[in-house]
Amino acid sequence: MKSKFVVVSLIILAAIGAGGYFYHPVWWIYVVAVPLVLVGIADLMQTKHSIKHNFPIVGRMRWWAEWMRPKIYQYFIESDTDGAPYNRLSRNVIYQRAKKVNDTTPFGTQLDVYQTGYEWLNHSIAPIPMNRVNHDPRVLVGGPDCRQPYSASIFNVSAMSYGSLSKNAIMALNGGAKIGGFAHNTGEGGLSPYHLEPGGDVFWQIGTGYFSCRNSDGTFNYEAFAERAVLPNVKMIEIKMSQGAKPGHGGILPAAKVTEEIAKIRLVEKGKDVLSPPYHTAFGTPLEMLSFIKRLRDLSGGKPIGFKLCIGQKSQFIAICKGMIKTGVMPDFITVDGGEGGTGAAPLEFTNSVGMPLRDALAFVYDTLNGFGLKKHIKIIASGKVHTGFDLVKNISLGADMCNSARAMMLSLGCIQALECNTNTCPTGVATQNPKLYKGLNVDDKKVRVANYHHETVKAAVELMAAAGIHHPDKLHRSHIYRRVSANQIQTYAQMYPYLLKGSLLEAPYPNGWELDVMHSSETTFENAIQYA
Repeated sequence: MKSKFVVVSLIILAAIGAGGYFYHPVWWIYVVAVPLVLVGIADLMQTKHSIKHNFPIVGRMRWWAEWMRPKIYQYFIESDTDGAPYNRLSRNVIYQRAKKVNDTTPFGTQLDVYQTGYEWLNHSIAPIPMNRVNHDPRVLVGGPDCRQPYSASIFNVSAMSYGSLSKNAIMALNGGAKIGGFAHNTGEGGLSPYHLEPGGDVFWQIGTGYFSCRNSDGTFNYEAFAERAVLPNVKMIEIKMSQGAKPGHGGILPAAKVTEEIAKIRLVEKGKDVLSPPYHTAFGTPLEMLSFIKRLRDLSGGKPIGFKLCIGQKSQFIAICKGMIKTGVMPDFITVDGGEGGTGAAPLEFTNSVGMPLRDALAFVYDTLNGFGLKKHIKIIASGKVHTGFDLVKNISLGADMCNSARAMMLSLGCIQALECNTNTCPTGVATQNPKLYKGLNVDDKKVRVANYHHETVKAAVELMAAAGIHHPDKLHRSHIYRRVSANQIQTYAQMYPYLLKGSLLEAPYPNGWELDVMHSSETTFENAIQYA
């Protein structure tokens, strides 16, 4: 009906224009200019689309391109071998779920099932009816020393700072978390009023810059931490050791984004690049790190304390585990960030060539914890290009208890991947501190889209598990996922990443391939003691 109205309107305008041209050319002003002005006013007045609001009339070309994309999609998909078709499919699914529109696809599988890297879940001949499954599976985070355990969703918002994102984007993400009953990670940029105002659950991330809990010289301020950690919205505290976008490299906030308000929140100087150091100054060894975790847990009133890292040198993570065994102090959770993750600005070489990919890192962390007999006390969070319900199922099968997502949550907000995150000119108002741009991002509308996306993605994961005859995510294991490793060879994740026996790393002889990393790691230092001939 809407399209017919548009066509009829265009015919009428064309007729008026043609008549006006022959009888009086000035009619063209009314035929062309007046309708454009009315359309522009309508774009400015509406609140659903940031692009239309920020760029009246011109911004409509984006929807024309979106309408054209399915028409030309098949032309490119056959020749595209770099994974882009999967990325496009995932992006479309995110938009559709956020808008609560049909996300089914016609004509069967859209991927080449015989291409190396194709993955799938084998279903059961006796699937579980959907009325017999838990549609909102939760994970209780909190070890033996935790006095305020947190019941978390299996899918949450990953770390994205206020400063990198606009205040409207932060409020929409946290508002969506409030609606959907999931949590929102603050990112290392500090705990801002916009993380707290909507009332959603918050994971407060503390990076090497110690924003919101730092002294003027950049050292950690325990009093400032204690003051904020006890806030009721703050459910868990995460110490960021490294991140997938730029592991081994400090965080970057360009000077153009450092407004007076952000400088006040972070306790830094306005108008200058904010470069976090690549390492922590509050501790320097695994034992000191665990002591730091214990102190933060006590100051927070016993809330879950954990750390986030992108796996690099394996011996260093093993050293932390040795420290846990020696001291009895353990984090309540560990967030594993894949080297392929990241939403913000980072040097190209770090983005592409540093850090262990998520799948390998996740299996390693789970096996290490299990090998030291520690896994039962520690929850694992997976972070790194988590877009779909199948991504949740894959990561949980490898050893994660739940997942965080940054990129997909940004897309649900309306991000169109304009790749201007580091220039302060994001056209959708998501990753900018320019009020002329972020005012077009309507919080009331976008928070609903974030909640929609979360709900539909968790629902998809639950449906996949039910199809495989699995009642709860904790019943998933590596044998459930299959991967084509060559043209004529298929392996399960269990074959690719064989499980270690519980306790097998506590004493020699160690499992094959683990000997050097275990023998040459020490809880007293992060230095890599392995010497190769």
